[in-house]
Amino acid sequence: MVNGERSGHWYGGDDRNGYIHRAWMRRGIPEDAFDGRPHIAIANTASDLTPCNAHFNEVAEHVKHGIYEAGGIPLNMPVVSLGETNLRPTAMLFRNMMAMATEEMLRANPVDAVVLLGGCDKTVPALLMAAASVNLPAVLVPGGPMLTGTFRGRPLGCGTDVWRLSEETRGGTLSERDFLRSEASMIRSKGHCNTMGTASTMSLLAESLGMITPGLAGVPAADARLLAGAHEAGRLVARTTLRPRDVMTRASFHNAIVALAALGGSTNAVVHLLALAGRLGVDLSLDDFDRIGSAVPLLVNLQPSGEYLMEDFHRAGGLLAVLREVRHLLDDSALTITGQPLVAYLDEPRIYDPAVLRSFAEPLQEAAGIAVLRGNLAPGGAVIKPSAATPALLQHRGRALVFDSVEDLHARIDDPLLEVDADTVLVLRGCGPKGYPGMPEVANLPLPQKLLRAGVRDMVRVCDGRMSGTAYGTVVLHVTPEAALGGPLAKVRTGDWITLDVAARRLDVELDEAELSAREISDAAVAGFASPARGWERLYVDHVTQADTGADLDFLVGASGDGVGRESH
Repeated sequence: MVNGERSGHWYGGDDRNGYIHRAWMRRGIPEDAFDGRPHIAIANTASDLTPCNAHFNEVAEHVKHGIYEAGGIPLNMPVVSLGETNLRPTAMLFRNMMAMATEEMLRANPVDAVVLLGGCDKTVPALLMAAASVNLPAVLVPGGPMLTGTFRGRPLGCGTDVWRLSEETRGGTLSERDFLRSEASMIRSKGHCNTMGTASTMSLLAESLGMITPGLAGVPAADARLLAGAHEAGRLVARTTLRPRDVMTRASFHNAIVALAALGGSTNAVVHLLALAGRLGVDLSLDDFDRIGSAVPLLVNLQPSGEYLMEDFHRAGGLLAVLREVRHLLDDSALTITGQPLVAYLDEPRIYDPAVLRSFAEPLQEAAGIAVLRGNLAPGGAVIKPSAATPALLQHRGRALVFDSVEDLHARIDDPLLEVDADTVLVLRGCGPKGYPGMPEVANLPLPQKLLRAGVRDMVRVCDGRMSGTAYGTVVLHVTPEAALGGPLAKVRTGDWITLDVAARRLDVELDEAELSAREISDAAVAGFASPARGWERLYVDHVTQADTGADLDFLVGASGDGVGRESH
């Protein structure tokens, strides 16, 4: 069981400092709270401006009950909260800030363990990164997906159907009136996105890493079983002696990559897992995603790679049923926070709806995991999600149409005189970690309106940014080095021939090395790169690493532990 040894450094003395620490905390806390019982923080990302996490105050109350039951003292600790839908220029700009602030508050306060409450996209990886760096005993409670919304009798997948309905409206097959009417139907309940977007992906991968009690990830936010799971997490964290570095090992990351592929999960998970591994000192590279996961079949028929939604995923058997189907691919040495191996939880789960969850023998798609591309256009690597792409476009050659910034894209994409056809490769640059800054979810470029009206629904797109986990299409992402760092993407010109060959893992511009090296970066491209003068953005641009190592800040890689050496008074 977690003891109160760490918090005892604050509360245990009979001197002035011990008096101060205890006296200021005596606001309803009983006297025996300071007798060595563990003090456990609840890192709470509840915020009205993070709609997907707005219900966490209720969840926190159930965590508190479990902590009290197990003999601990629960302490609500609000932390930085990142709402994916609202934050500009992008929530990803602030993931590292949230991780750093959470780590520092856990280290600086008299707490012995922590329960992490995360749901919306960046909140789960940021909390795990913080927990890895401070390495106090920790358990994560996911917020759960929202229930399925419907419009005119048809289920709506939040995010995925935003992109689909928007393109249909721009293409003239859906009226603007109906597009706007669907808005009130999409978000039916509390919870995060109900597609296999980044929020669902990261919660499921956190369980695959061992940091969530097995079976809890994927339980809908409105389901009473989430609250029961929160209670159990409170009991568990007060009783465990395991720390994040005991649980999230190389074997755990192997299992998370297998899960990512089988789930058809978000490409954003690549960046988050790489950053998390960097905090833990786990040797993980971009190529591991291809080596471990690319041959794993897609077993989950969920948007954006399939048809169904997270409520269906849960009733069909959930994550453990999926992992049971790929058990032979898992590393059975990986532990969970319960102290039991992950594979110990895979004997009983079953698939209850084969339309939603497929068996390994009859997958939705063969070899559907993340593919890592290299070539003269992405010497540091790029990624593509084959399960969300058009199969016929996975091998493609076309002329580039280059946009130097998001603003340039919006200004020209619907120009009826734009020289573009269905074979054109759309290129957007200046959207990497340094260039935007923050690597926004803009890589799934909207298609030119004149092509939408002609019936085109997918094109090859190449970008140094990211796309929403709810998005789909033949989109090459995370091109490294990014344009703002002088990568080859900065030197591509409209009219250059670009070749995509996913089977061969290649992304190339048809220029010889001498010509590509000799080209100057255009003034328009440079003008689009971020150049903040001060504040977090300045710090971020000066220190952020590239996508192939997780886009963390260089001075945050690694850990500092939980020690605090100096008094405050």
